[in-house]
Amino acid sequence: MIEIQDREMLEHYLKTQRIENIFNDEVKPHLSLFSFDHGELICSQGDPADCLYVLVKGKVKIFTTSPEGKTLILSFKKPLDSIGDIEYVQHGTEFINTVEAVSNVHMIGVHHRWLRKYASDHTPLLKFLLEVITQKFFIKSSSLSFNLLYPVEVRFASYLLSVCFEENETLATGRLSTANLMDAANLIGTSYRHLNRVIQHLSKDGLIERHKGFILVKDKDGLSAIAGHNNIYE
Repeated sequence: MIEIQDREMLEHYLKTQRIENIFNDEVKPHLSLFSFDHGELICSQGDPADCLYVLVKGKVKIFTTSPEGKTLILSFKKPLDSIGDIEYVQHGTEFINTVEAVSNVHMIGVHHRWLRKYASDHTPLLKFLLEVITQKFFIKSSSLSFNLLYPVEVRFASYLLSVCFEENETLATGRLSTANLMDAANLIGTSYRHLNRVIQHLSKDGLIERHKGFILVKDKDGLSAIAGHNNIYE
């Protein structure tokens, strides 16, 4: 994590994301702009939660881990969204989930103490938090159902689309490192052996190619057709 010392860029994000009114004048001097690299953790499940982050650039992956160490993907998020909102409302709680950058990410961050001091009754902020929190609970419920109801082929196609591509640009030229396949299997709720069978099937259909060290997406539209019009993880 690197703090970007550029108030003009921060103000630009506030304006372009139309969130200038979410933070009142007393809070704005305490806002910071942070940059996270691909693969960097924004927060980890169980860590103390003391900051609210607003995602203004890039994409993040949200997942939860069981006591046995198994992980379950909950969703991928693009702007505009927030991290630490539930934890802010539930004062004194730890981070519920782990959040990882899957591209270069910019976040506007503000410590909870400044929000409590200056914006505890600021209506635009409270409305924003209500909207994003209710959306997160809806997505969590839906994702758990998807992992039970959708075939692994659909889940993996959606996973590849979420991890390897942005809306307007390709991340790592549409590649997924094979070192991440075990994590991918855990995240989409299947076994490593079953995932390999799905990869072989998709390869035979010409949608992907497996190389030494990575999987290359060959037919993004074909994967989108399998995943359906709405990516189940976004």
